[in-house]
Amino acid sequence: MANIPYILTEQSLTVVLNGKSMTMESTNPKFEDAKVALTEENWEELENCFDLPRAVVNFTDGNIKVDEGTVTYKDETVHNHVVDRILNFMSNGLPYKPLVKFLEKLMENPSRRAIQELYSFLEHKSMPLTPDGNFLAYKGVKEDFSDWYSGQCSNKVGEELSMARNKVCDNAENGCSYGFHAGSLEYAKGYGNGGNLMVVEINPADVVSVPNDCDCQKLRTCKYKVAALFERKLEEPLCDEYGDYEDYDEDEDEGYQDAQPIAGFDLDDGTPDPPNEAFKRGYEAALKKIKDTLGDVNGNSQN
Repeated sequence: MANIPYILTEQSLTVVLNGKSMTMESTNPKFEDAKVALTEENWEELENCFDLPRAVVNFTDGNIKVDEGTVTYKDETVHNHVVDRILNFMSNGLPYKPLVKFLEKLMENPSRRAIQELYSFLEHKSMPLTPDGNFLAYKGVKEDFSDWYSGQCSNKVGEELSMARNKVCDNAENGCSYGFHAGSLEYAKGYGNGGNLMVVEINPADVVSVPNDCDCQKLRTCKYKVAALFERKLEEPLCDEYGDYEDYDEDEDEGYQDAQPIAGFDLDDGTPDPPNEAFKRGYEAALKKIKDTLGDVNGNSQN
């Protein structure tokens, strides 16, 4: 096949193959492959890129159908990011069934914005899908597993929490408002001091809004299940003006070890001392050791 007529923009590629003009939008999962085939003048591969049904299997799962490269929900064509991903996964032999199950549940969500944007948000924030089409997010809770806001909601593993959907704020401009919050790992790790970091499982049909604050890293939902303890978040390290508390290896400083009193015994001859006297002698020995090491307040070494 000789060189073919074409026009390529950032939004689309139009070619004439076998006397037929065909256009592919940049959202097509084969768009990048088509550009490579065009650059390499691989006309057969280019033609295959335009023939998506050849690479995509026909598939039916519940209300979702894939037929000749078109995805429908209850016989109505669906166009959104997750649809593009389904077709891309199919054409590349990747596991696509979790995506199909996710789309089925997503289409049950009454929020148009959630249907159009949720999967892009999850993909961008690296929140994985489960095999049955739910997704995993993260939530920071108190040390006793109650929520930070009210302290009334238990978030122990296995708990399922829900509220009426119409009570959850659906205004994305309101950052802190009514509803259950979960989000990306980065968001959850930065929320609160101490406590626990939990993995929660959410049905995409239950997502109400993705607030615009916090760099769009969180979402509000009317229902979730606590799936696992991800990690226990630690308080700030215990410290004072002498530095952090760490395990002390007595073998590293034999002089310091020698200065420690054995409870109830004289440091000099091993004979028993009264408890108060033993404490006093031990305290004085330790104090002397500190002065010998650090010097007096004027910077002079104590000998």
